[in-house]
Amino acid sequence: MAGKFLSMEGMDGAGKSTQIQLLSHWLTEQGHRVVLCRDPGGTAISEEIRKILLTTNAPVDMRTEMLLYMAARAQLVAEIIKPAIDRNEVVICDRFLLSTVVYQGHAGGLDPAMIWRVGTEGTGGLLPDWTGVLDLPPGESAKRRTGPADRIEQRSLEYYGKVRAGYLAEAERQPDCITRLDATLSPDEVQNIIRREVLCALEK
Repeated sequence: MAGKFLSMEGMDGAGKSTQIQLLSHWLTEQGHRVVLCRDPGGTAISEEIRKILLTTNAPVDMRTEMLLYMAARAQLVAEIIKPAIDRNEVVICDRFLLSTVVYQGHAGGLDPAMIWRVGTEGTGGLLPDWTGVLDLPPGESAKRRTGPADRIEQRSLEYYGKVRAGYLAEAERQPDCITRLDATLSPDEVQNIIRREVLCALEK
């Protein structure tokens, strides 16, 4: 089987980590070799950029923020994701380019189409075969989060309302590769839907 690239999206608190772990265990049981990664992060350079993005107290222009995410992602693709796909493994990434399109584009005021262009160039044209978006109202997402909020999480509910709207808009625009998942359902119910979608993606 050729390698596949899957990603999970959604606001923090929507259950990405839980669903990724459940999916990884299930795919492993099916005989697939699975690689897990997160964006930004996953490599030495990308983790350093992640620290800047999430913890800096310095002012960060939205375009600068977008480009930092792109740099971290480019290294992750080169060092982790593409080699794994070339080894015919299944990659599951916690966030990818769609996050930047939504957070810095739809919610941050930059042009989403421009971000898709720049991002696709940065990944060498590599995009997920399937993306699941865990959809949850911003207020509920904030209640579910644990630990102190990072720099991005400290943004307003109005901002996160735009994040949610951006995810829904992109899922509607690209229904063949982006699936909205109702994160108010139980984790098992959500996982069953994810497995059906992933089976279809693996067969393509």
